[in-house]
Amino acid sequence: MEEIPQQVQSYFEELAETEITEEERAYMVGKFDQIKARIPELDDRINGVAQGWKTARMGKAELAVLRLAVYEMLYDESVPVKVAINEAVELAKKYGGDDSPSFVNGILAKLA
Repeated sequence: MEEIPQQVQSYFEELAETEITEEERAYMVGKFDQIKARIPELDDRINGVAQGWKTARMGKAELAVLRLAVYEMLYDESVPVKVAINEAVELAKKYGGDDSPSFVNGILAKLA
């Protein structure tokens, strides 16, 4: 967790090549901070339904996608549950391994 501030800074440095408004940046940082503050609770929810795959064993991409989706499902009323699940599966396709989309979908379906 110590490396998180450095990773966030690095991410925004990479985004510097694209046009991102201060409002968009503030939204992303705010969302990130809200998720980070709830990681223990989010992980408990994920661990409660992930048979044989506790968060400590999950790939970083899959875990990040799951945390975001579970946060949106529980706390972000502007994101419908079905949309959160669909977007998580799409992110898993893009950033995870071959089995990631079905893995993510299976976990989130149990939480929906």
